Amino acid sequence: MIDLLKSTGRFLRKNVFHFRCSDFLRENETGLYVEDYFQEMVYLERRRSERTGRPFLLMLLDLGGAFAPPPDAAAAARKICAMTREVDIKGWYRHNHVLGVIFTETPESAADELRAKVLSSLSAQDALGSRAEGVKLSFHAFPSASGGGGAIPVDFNLYPDLKRRDEVKKRPLSVKRAVDVAGSLFGILLFSPFFVAVPVIIKLTSRGPVLYRQKRIGEFGREFTFLKFRSMHDGADDKPHSEYVKRLIREDKAYSGALDRDGQVFKIKNDPRITPIGKFLRKTSLDELPQFFNVLRGDMSLVGPRPPIPYELEDYGLWHWRRVIEAKPGVTGLWQVMGRSMTSYNDMVRLDLRYIEGWSIWLDIKIILLTPFSMLSSRGAY
Repeated sequence: MIDLLKSTGRFLRKNVFHFRCSDFLRENETGLYVEDYFQEMVYLERRRSERTGRPFLLMLLDLGGAFAPPPDAAAAARKICAMTREVDIKGWYRHNHVLGVIFTETPESAADELRAKVLSSLSAQDALGSRAEGVKLSFHAFPSASGGGGAIPVDFNLYPDLKRRDEVKKRPLSVKRAVDVAGSLFGILLFSPFFVAVPVIIKLTSRGPVLYRQKRIGEFGREFTFLKFRSMHDGADDKPHSEYVKRLIREDKAYSGALDRDGQVFKIKNDPRITPIGKFLRKTSLDELPQFFNVLRGDMSLVGPRPPIPYELEDYGLWHWRRVIEAKPGVTGLWQVMGRSMTSYNDMVRLDLRYIEGWSIWLDIKIILLTPFSMLSSRGAY
């Protein structure tokens, strides 16, 4: 009995602060979490799902079409909350307008059953009656079954944190864009001799266009045309590289690769598709210079994650998607100055996530200053 009392006391001391904070973040009238905290809960549940793979459903009920401002909306919220379980996380997705409920560890397949139950309860005489028809009900699953096979699994209702982040960092992001424009213009002027000499050399040494255009995936999963000086033979097949990169992701090996027992791994540093001048361009990163025009167009930033090729997405895990969704791709980045081909694919993604989470203008400047040393050393470049 004494041991039980002691353990109970330890539990209360440990958790009373949490309980008090939790109560403080709820509305007294409705018992709902306030908007900012509920959106933070959506973010945390998404992060847990990325780590564990366990799904969740976010139900959003737009009350704006059926109810006037409080107290009418508050009364409706109380009735809707009564239909859900105690363990479901309930709060304002948009205060007094959109009510949210997080169903943890609930798959997308349960959405239809939940929808039927909620609509049936809303239409009952003792609930909202005829006004239930004005309630807009939607379900948002993470992860979504429609996100397989390389599709972008982005439902921005599940990413309210991105909107808040952009609002909080509006001024720094404007400065970042100004630095991108000024830096890319400066880079074009600085490297203007190469913009003249490299195309001439490419034309003299191999057939085909000077520029290589490729579809890449940018911020929020948007596709854009990526520019490079051509370093491969014209018409080279992408299949070997596709198989190589997919295997890198699955097996988490370094970019330099290693032959398996059958000698079947395609090694980037011995890529037969690359022209002799192309090897030099890649080793010195001069093939990347046209990306300054991608930066001017706003498709890329001077600093950010490396933009993936669409076929890479086919083997992405949930946690890989953050590098695509949460940041604009860059000409250079932490991976380029710290690892390049010396790191595994997953280590590259971890460096990208480290950059995203710790981003600042000063970090961008530091990476930009380190990039020339990385180019001159050619460490890990193939």
